[in-house]
Amino acid sequence: MEGHSQHVAFIWSVADLLRGDYKRSEYGRVILPLTVLRRLDCVLEPTRPAVLKAFERHRHRSNPEPILRRAAGGDFYNTSPLTFRRLLDDPEQLKGQLQSYIAGFSPGAFETFERFGFDDQITRLDEAGLLYLVVGKFADIDLHPDVVSNLQMGYIFEELIRRFSEQSNETAGEHFTPREVIRLMVDLLFAGDRTELRTEGILKTLYDPACGTGGMLSVAEEYLRELNPGGKLEVFGQELNAESYAICRSDMMLKGQDAANIAFGNSLSGDQHPRQFDYMLSNPPFGVEWKKIEAKIRDDRDTRGDASPFVAGLPRINDGSFLFLQHMIGKMKPAAEGGSRIAIVFNGSPLFTGGAGSGESEIRRWIIENDWLDAVVAMPDQLFYNTGISTYIWVVTNAKTSRRRGRVQLIDAREQWEKMPRSLGEKRKRIPDDAIPEITRWYEDFADTETSKVFDNDAFGFRRITVERPLRVRVDLAGAGERLDGLREKVGEEVIAAVKEATASIELPAEVTVADATAQIGTVLPKLSAPKKKQVLAAFLPRDLDGEVVRTRRGAPEPDTALRDQESVPLTESVEDYLAREVLPYAPDAWVDEAKTVIGYEIPLTRHFYKHVEPRPLEEIDAEIDEIEQEILRLLEEVRG
Repeated sequence: MEGHSQHVAFIWSVADLLRGDYKRSEYGRVILPLTVLRRLDCVLEPTRPAVLKAFERHRHRSNPEPILRRAAGGDFYNTSPLTFRRLLDDPEQLKGQLQSYIAGFSPGAFETFERFGFDDQITRLDEAGLLYLVVGKFADIDLHPDVVSNLQMGYIFEELIRRFSEQSNETAGEHFTPREVIRLMVDLLFAGDRTELRTEGILKTLYDPACGTGGMLSVAEEYLRELNPGGKLEVFGQELNAESYAICRSDMMLKGQDAANIAFGNSLSGDQHPRQFDYMLSNPPFGVEWKKIEAKIRDDRDTRGDASPFVAGLPRINDGSFLFLQHMIGKMKPAAEGGSRIAIVFNGSPLFTGGAGSGESEIRRWIIENDWLDAVVAMPDQLFYNTGISTYIWVVTNAKTSRRRGRVQLIDAREQWEKMPRSLGEKRKRIPDDAIPEITRWYEDFADTETSKVFDNDAFGFRRITVERPLRVRVDLAGAGERLDGLREKVGEEVIAAVKEATASIELPAEVTVADATAQIGTVLPKLSAPKKKQVLAAFLPRDLDGEVVRTRRGAPEPDTALRDQESVPLTESVEDYLAREVLPYAPDAWVDEAKTVIGYEIPLTRHFYKHVEPRPLEEIDAEIDEIEQEILRLLEEVRG
């Protein structure tokens, strides 16, 4: 570990050369790709002669790459006769030779430097007179595998990534998840599987569809290595941001992982990993609009039908968080083959946004009714670099243990934090090291406590019922003229005049029924469209809560839209019981229009952990106000002198 720290400090010292010509948030654009370049140069040093010989012999083949990889003994190679140190032999030609040297890398490695946008930095360094100094600094550090193992190199690169992410607080949260959050997610992800994961020679797969700089992949791989040195976690990821993709792919190369498993692009609209995985982790962007990929998402849903991960529904266009979880669920292994486990970070929106029947509610319903939602963990606020909002870890699986089937666990870890020694952007809190195993233990205990609650699945479901009341009216010819005048703008001056003329001679008995009045008035009205006729009739038959019920031709009461109401009835309670208790005592003539009933799901986590705090006694508040007033008067006297 000491050597690791020394290497990080040495590489970080390059920042002293950049100061003034580069902003602090830009240091990583130079140091990270050069760290990768120096490491690859050291790794390829022993096989360079063999690669150059093979390249000379097979360069005219249509695809010499397999031969060159074999000669290099790895997944990447370089066909340039230059080396990192030889670049310094001709300072005047350094820029062109460095570009030529990078162009000699195998396609995957070369693409990584392209995604870094490193060619622009070479030009910028050259114009600032810094290129020779910076390259010379890196030439002095030995990153040969005999000196720095893949594991140590991984630690070095991760530490550099962390430092540069913290230097760029405004964007860190988009591509970098705090390490303690990842550790908690990984602990929850692997909880319950530790025995299996200790099996000699175990091989598991893990996927992150928004892998950023690869932090989640790294921590998960590190976890399994510590648990079982003989086991292997094969990691896969996809990332949309070019620089983050380059960093992640570099990290995989430096650790000896298969860098080809890291793909570039949008995983929702251009999935590069059409397969299933044992484990999945992700911190997708919060509240990001998905309008750019809407057409592809809807096309996937329309063409693939039930095979589409988006079959349950689509969230609002301004927040695509749920799309990532649906995408991941679509990559779960069948339960018969062991199933899969998912841990994903969300803000509060996916818990409750969207009413019954909305896209979000239908997605929650799909997840819960399929018994995939295992747990939701509420974390402290102010954990992330670019937002102070509250966040939640969802654990989703199709491989629940018998005691967890049909149930969902809610965990309140909002108070498990300590203050940061120094704020990093919006990040003012962190989860202490000793709190992570404690929260994981709450999950494993699966018990009802102050910080853990267990519910049956249907506890989160409800029926959104439509409560109707009958339309009641009274017959009033005397006031009809004034009410008709109020309809001039809606139905037109000519219509009102025609109606008044046609109905002027109507005389109705004192005890006339609404049905008879409607029929008699209707027979003399001029020909009107149905909506206008309804408005005109309402002028003669105004609403009256104590009036007669209006009925349809079949005798059913006509609903009064002005009195229509909606109520939420838990799935655990019958609608009849709810109506009898909450509605009928106050509106005895009410009924439920069952055709309009919609089932919804929400997860009101904070409500279940609400703790009532007694308000302070009035006397205490009054005394405090008096004390403050006296202090203000004293200060005023001092000012007056």
